[in-house]
Amino acid sequence: MIFHMKKQVLDFEKISRICGRLAYQILENNINEDEILLVGIKEKGYEIAKIIEQKLKDITSSKVHLKSITIDKKNPNQISEFDINFNQMPKSVYLVDDVLNTGKTLMFAVNSLLKYDFDLIKTLVLIDRNHKRYPIKVDFKGISLSTNLDDTVKLISENKNLEAVLV
Repeated sequence: MIFHMKKQVLDFEKISRICGRLAYQILENNINEDEILLVGIKEKGYEIAKIIEQKLKDITSSKVHLKSITIDKKNPNQISEFDINFNQMPKSVYLVDDVLNTGKTLMFAVNSLLKYDFDLIKTLVLIDRNHKRYPIKVDFKGISLSTNLDDTVKLISENKNLEAVLV
């Protein structure tokens, strides 16, 4: 019998602190912009994007928009469209995911954003596992975590708080 133990990598307090730092990095990158668009990859990337959205709203008067995108990991070409109706299209979009494993999900999500006329598309992840198999670059990352290829890093909700665990 094999027992899988989970080891906490980040608790909610650390995730919140990292998201605060990421929010400042986004703001520094958009110092002259009136609007910022965050697009979170469902499910947990969107949860991280919500935390960053709140942190941004606390530190800037710029308008911060939050949208989500769903990618079917078994069939990544089937991407849910997201409502992107704006009076004036934000120039900057930040695509947010929780954990970067192979880069496949992030790559398909970036590809889906290319049909819009953004001046800037940046990628942001909470945890970069450094096991990319696809040519995707992460512009902002919370932490880098070196793990075995067999390990799994997940974001889970414990009592309505997120935590990152290694399984």
